[in-house]
Amino acid sequence: MRMLFAFIAGSLFGIGLHLSGMTDTAKVQGFLDIFGNWDPTLAFVMGGAIVPMSLAWRLAQRRAEPLAGGRFPAPPTPRLDRRLVTGSVMFGMGWGLAGLCPGPAIAALSYGGAPLVVFVLAMLAGMWLAPRARSYLDSTVPAE
Repeated sequence: MRMLFAFIAGSLFGIGLHLSGMTDTAKVQGFLDIFGNWDPTLAFVMGGAIVPMSLAWRLAQRRAEPLAGGRFPAPPTPRLDRRLVTGSVMFGMGWGLAGLCPGPAIAALSYGGAPLVVFVLAMLAGMWLAPRARSYLDSTVPAE
């Protein structure tokens, strides 16, 4: 049942990305170009996602377990550290340069052509490499 819910949620997310134009790299880069030809579309898409998600989080806090079973994930620690800042900067730089983040990249795979396939393969390689590099760095760098 959880896989069915995940499939439905992922499909709705992908359809929403297509309908809102967020798989169009020019739209995303237009949003990030605040001193040029700024396109506010992404702000409305974000708002359209944040409002229902905040309501869902409120409802989830009242439940003992998820509807599909299992457990709710532990809340993240609200800690601002070097790894969070570094990861955020790297994500933002990649998003600004490519105009894509993981969700829209996967949603656009069906029509994006060879450059998008290369982007997704590089993204997957980075996702595979990041925890290994972090583990290596954590074992070699003395604690602060």
